[in-house]
Amino acid sequence: MGLRTRPARALLSALGIAIGIATMIVVTGIPASSQAALLRRLTALGTNTLQATALPDQNPPAELPESAVGMVRRIGPVTAVSAVANTHSLVRRNDRTDPHDGSGLTVLASRLDLLSTINARIRTGSWLTEATASFPTVVLGSVAATRLGITELPAGRAAPQVMIGDSRFTVIGILATTPLSPDIDRSVLIGWAAARTTLRFGGHPTVLYVQCDEAQIEAVRGVLAETISPQRPGQVIVTRPSDALAAKRATESSFAVLFFALAGVALLVGGIGVANTMVVAVLERRAEIGLRRALGATRGQIRGQFLSESVVLATLGGLAGTALGLLVTVGYASWQAWPLVVPATSAVAGVGGAVAIGVLAGVYPCMRAARLTPTQALATV
Repeated sequence: MGLRTRPARALLSALGIAIGIATMIVVTGIPASSQAALLRRLTALGTNTLQATALPDQNPPAELPESAVGMVRRIGPVTAVSAVANTHSLVRRNDRTDPHDGSGLTVLASRLDLLSTINARIRTGSWLTEATASFPTVVLGSVAATRLGITELPAGRAAPQVMIGDSRFTVIGILATTPLSPDIDRSVLIGWAAARTTLRFGGHPTVLYVQCDEAQIEAVRGVLAETISPQRPGQVIVTRPSDALAAKRATESSFAVLFFALAGVALLVGGIGVANTMVVAVLERRAEIGLRRALGATRGQIRGQFLSESVVLATLGGLAGTALGLLVTVGYASWQAWPLVVPATSAVAGVGGAVAIGVLAGVYPCMRAARLTPTQALATV
């Protein structure tokens, strides 16, 4: 009854609740989207990546087993593993350059899944495939391409070639810079099979790149050497997790505390607003309460009226506030080119929390209204 007879006040009350709930959605959704963008950047720094190499300066030289990739792939938390191997060959731009000058570049045999494992990408051309990896084709790292004077692969022209040993290899692709693996930038990559047939490569990998479940990275590191070389684990060096992993975990912890604090403050402000609105409603409507009591309305009916009005106001405000908060969050995240993340707890609390606030905030006003006797209420008329 009160909502129908005072639509402007009801609208303003619901609007106040909606703004409070929208604020809760926004102050949790925008930081969550910002956190997701930050964590994505930190993940790109190799927070889930390990490298394993053979111990250097050994006599005879230490080697990783040919079966190392397959063995590591059996570790449960490992999600990807690839390898490269130094062929100890020199690369030249053509057969007229100094045969002893390799321009400081390394010729690596590469597995086909290397790109996805080290988060690298092709800048121009294409990556090795099952077909091209068996033929004399190469993909150049970004630095290697610059030093060899091959920075583009124009369409419609004959692909450039380089000399590796005494053999010509066709350049089919050039990599973009790979911040996680600078050694790849200074390398010329050929297929594993082509390295065996053309360069007499023995098949032992030089570096293993391992991606694993981030939460299990320390556990994987602890068993990696024994898995790669069960007989001689001491001849395997495994890198420690990236410093970015510690930063990422600290960020997740800090943002979690921030989310709870902001959501709590927003809910508290919304609750105070509802309670204030309902207390004022009781004061304004004493005459109505007295008239209803005089006509026979019980205390329970008065309590039910004001409590239901409080819940209806809070529910309408919660629905509107949730929609408004989501709209603002989506717009701001899109403007910043962030991934859209809205914590599920915030979306649920937008409506469920509003109903709970309406009940709690309406308890005191409805009890106060029910305690008024008809003579007390009508005395204000």
